[in-house]
Amino acid sequence: MHPTDYVIVGAGSAGCVMAYRLAEAGRTVTVIEYGGSDAGPLIQMPGALSFPMNMPMYDWGLKSQPEPHLGGRELVTPRGKVLGGSSSINGMVYVRGHARDFDHWAETGAEGWSFADVLPYFRRMETWHGPNPDGDEWRGDAGPMHITRGPRSNPLFDAFIQAGVQAGYPLTEDYNGKQQEGFGPMEATIWQGRRWSAANAYLRPALKTGRVRLIRGMARRVVIEDGRAVGVEIARRGAIEVIRAAKEVILAASSINSPKLLMLSGIGDAAHLAAHGIPVVAHRPGVGANLQDHLEVYMQFAALQPNTLYKYWNLLGKGTVGAQWMLTGTGLGASNQFEACGFIRSAPGVEYPDIQYHFLPLAVRYDGKASAEGHGFQVHVGPMRSKSRGTVRLASADPDAAPVIRFNYMSHPDDWAEFRACIRHTREIFAQDAMAPHVKHEIQPGAGAQTDEQIDDFIREHAESAYHPCGTARMGRAEDPMAVVDPECRVIGVEGLRLADSSIFPRITNGNLNGPTLMVGEKAADHILGRAVLPQMPLEPWLNPHRLTAQR
Repeated sequence: MHPTDYVIVGAGSAGCVMAYRLAEAGRTVTVIEYGGSDAGPLIQMPGALSFPMNMPMYDWGLKSQPEPHLGGRELVTPRGKVLGGSSSINGMVYVRGHARDFDHWAETGAEGWSFADVLPYFRRMETWHGPNPDGDEWRGDAGPMHITRGPRSNPLFDAFIQAGVQAGYPLTEDYNGKQQEGFGPMEATIWQGRRWSAANAYLRPALKTGRVRLIRGMARRVVIEDGRAVGVEIARRGAIEVIRAAKEVILAASSINSPKLLMLSGIGDAAHLAAHGIPVVAHRPGVGANLQDHLEVYMQFAALQPNTLYKYWNLLGKGTVGAQWMLTGTGLGASNQFEACGFIRSAPGVEYPDIQYHFLPLAVRYDGKASAEGHGFQVHVGPMRSKSRGTVRLASADPDAAPVIRFNYMSHPDDWAEFRACIRHTREIFAQDAMAPHVKHEIQPGAGAQTDEQIDDFIREHAESAYHPCGTARMGRAEDPMAVVDPECRVIGVEGLRLADSSIFPRITNGNLNGPTLMVGEKAADHILGRAVLPQMPLEPWLNPHRLTAQR
């Protein structure tokens, strides 16, 4: 098999983007993906989102080690094992992150990744189908990734937004534009009633060029000769083979599997590699360190009116919704049902939002288990910038062995104060007049959780991952011993090897991670091609003028 210019490991969000952009520039690409097809309604129907992330066919089935600060619970860590990666099993919520997130990246060593630097790449990837209250320069109108809003036909969505405003928070007409802070409509990677994953937006058009080939196999390690990556060893059809790259190897296998592959290839902490008998190619102790995630709780409320999705939460109801979607591509199945949201600050002195709300007109868990109370609704709420840090490590030198994941959730004391603020601010919002016709009573945490200790117990027992792991191969200056990639996504210490996915985030961004991961793929493609990056767009975000002295 003749080598192609580039070998990309992982047909997930960033991998699909890079395959598309490299092919667009006339390069040849081989994409290695272990997962199977994303065809079928369970992935393509937005309303079915609770199914694929709970199916071994589509999910790697990873879980954390027992979390000592969450009562020893093992939390599931879904990662997409399918074309499109996690963009094919996620909740389809689209959040860029706050402008200051990217400024922080640049200030801490990821030069060239400030908001002014990355905004042009967000614009390049987007076709935005909504209003531009801040001016056209904030949003893109010609990119492969379609961004839309749901119809908000259920009155609960606007009641939630109004309650946020009544509680003293701003209204934001476009949280992905100039002003993130406030309450408003939520955006989604949904187009014409379908999940608009990275596979649909980028990979399928890339494959049609004839310059991209897709190989199904399990990547075992990067093949490195004389300090240079020359290919990827894979297992497929019962045999081991090497897929060679004429130019570069690019890892985009997720914040869990990318560091695992680096370590299997001899790139990581020397002592850890030696403990598993792996020869050290490059001592990079930051590989697998700096693991971050968003934790959240579901605050649930019993409904006074039967206007929730509960009436569809049975076999007949789901069948009716599914049939309408299959026949027409419309109806409840065409929405992820996350159509209203909020971003607020937890306390005075916090510069920009550090709490996010997803509103859902149903009281249900991600695993599909509905509340026993019947009609109800919930918000997913949690802090955005936890100071806790975890690790991804090898269990053994066997590529088939699952990695050892330790998030160390809630290990920093500030996390507890921020989480308590989440719950208390939420209760105040749901006590506003706009929600009075809808709220019967609080299901959870419930009236019995009032003191710090009672709220902490609830968090310890009920906090769940929002499924946003990142940071395990962080970007920084080459002289930084804990940096894994430089600002051009080159793995430090090895020639011809890049890494571009959510692993490289220096710090977790504010909101869902699919948007910034797609952006990483867009910008990395220009670095890989040796092209000049897009010109900066120095637009200033709105920051609350009372942020130093007031919480809202």
